[in-house]
Amino acid sequence: MTAATYDLMDFDEVLEKFDPVMGLEVHVELHTATKMFSASSAAFGDAPNSNVDPVSLGLPGALPVVNHTGVEYAIKIGLALNCSIAESSRFARKNYFYPDQPKNYQISQYDEPIAYDGYLDVVLEDGTEWRVEIERAHMEEDTGKLTHLGGAGSRIHGATASLVDCNRAGVPLIEIVTKPIEGAGERAPEIAKAYVAALRELVVALDVSDARMDQGSMRCDANLSLRPIGRQEFGTRTETKNINSLKSVEQAIRFEMMRQAAVLEDGGVIEQETRHFHEADGSTSKGRPKESADDYRYFNDPDLPPVIVSREWVEEIRATLPEMPWLRRARIQEAWGLKDEEMRDLVNAGALDLVIATVEAGATPDEARSWWVSYLSGKANESAVELADLAITPAQVARVVVLINEGKLTNKLARKAVDGVLAGEGDVDEVVAARGLEVVRDDGAIEAAVEEALAANPDIVEKYKAGNTKVTGAIVGAVMKTTKGKADPKTVNEIIARKLA
Repeated sequence: MTAATYDLMDFDEVLEKFDPVMGLEVHVELHTATKMFSASSAAFGDAPNSNVDPVSLGLPGALPVVNHTGVEYAIKIGLALNCSIAESSRFARKNYFYPDQPKNYQISQYDEPIAYDGYLDVVLEDGTEWRVEIERAHMEEDTGKLTHLGGAGSRIHGATASLVDCNRAGVPLIEIVTKPIEGAGERAPEIAKAYVAALRELVVALDVSDARMDQGSMRCDANLSLRPIGRQEFGTRTETKNINSLKSVEQAIRFEMMRQAAVLEDGGVIEQETRHFHEADGSTSKGRPKESADDYRYFNDPDLPPVIVSREWVEEIRATLPEMPWLRRARIQEAWGLKDEEMRDLVNAGALDLVIATVEAGATPDEARSWWVSYLSGKANESAVELADLAITPAQVARVVVLINEGKLTNKLARKAVDGVLAGEGDVDEVVAARGLEVVRDDGAIEAAVEEALAANPDIVEKYKAGNTKVTGAIVGAVMKTTKGKADPKTVNEIIARKLA
């Protein structure tokens, strides 16, 4: 099902008639060594059903044991989100049947979460700050994973068979739930994207998750409802499930605003349901009716005691929190003398940490920014990969900068050296040696190339003698062509000036 199937109201018209209300639920997989309630490995990418045990398979008589590190990571996230940490919280059983949930219930937290009543301030594209209130952050376990065969886009619709991989079943999760986000208006899609981006940045800085949305270790469920302008009661919400990119979060909110507005304007009724997001066109389609809390029949898990957290432990964890990303950005921006838009460009390109690491390896901020934001960003776009996934390290970029500053590489040769590193030809110095890229410093060879170029361009020599000193660029170009771009530009210009004088 695509966007063309739906009648959509123009976005500007939506805003004239309706007020959007959002609620965002973000699931973050914790990168603990083992699962939340058992000793099986929580590693990603292993062979299907190789990291399983009686607990994660839901076998009779298997008893769960709480992962201490998982609780610690949950407290870290709660503190970073300015939440209150409960001295006592409980695990509950959330009952529902699904093929990738072996025991037919999920261990989660219901009315007694470990963290509650927090907030996260996010910065929008124009520098506006928006506070997103946090309802709760609670611990739970992930489900398994289904792979559907025979259907379009690996979806269940049209599939002839489904394969179940229980490796992920039991992996520690933190679900972070916002309070209703009201008054966002036209900025609702942007705020949703900025919030998830800030949350991803936060959990990575805390070193509790890699937050890879493309791999499912961070996923967003976006709830949206509309109410006519001036009305106080919330409308009926839909929940778009398992959105796995920042761009998709923004698109899903925008699409649902336009779809729901068209339904309401036509006299229809919004159904409380889950919806699937389609990356191909940014649309959503109907999933299943959305259950209420009563449908899950929550009750306290009889196999797990309450989680008791001492104030001393909370303060010990608080003392280990790193500098928050937004404070770090402000400090770096001031130290480097960057404008607001320059810092936003670094963040939006995913280049800030790479630039910082390159500076720490010996480059100046301007040199590091130039490489990552221009040339390397272009290479990432060509390869359709994230900047951080390029096959080059900040230390290697810093080494290229050093060779340029030492006069051993020109900018053109440096790009060739970087290309070689990206192609897997070795480290920077190995590529320079193998490709013969180092600048030619043999004055005799350069002088011969200059004389050849001058002899081949007598008209340029005459123009120079007539007072047009700018024409020497053509001679420099000819020398560079002869030396395959490896002549030292400074030496070339000095010899040209001497010869013409």
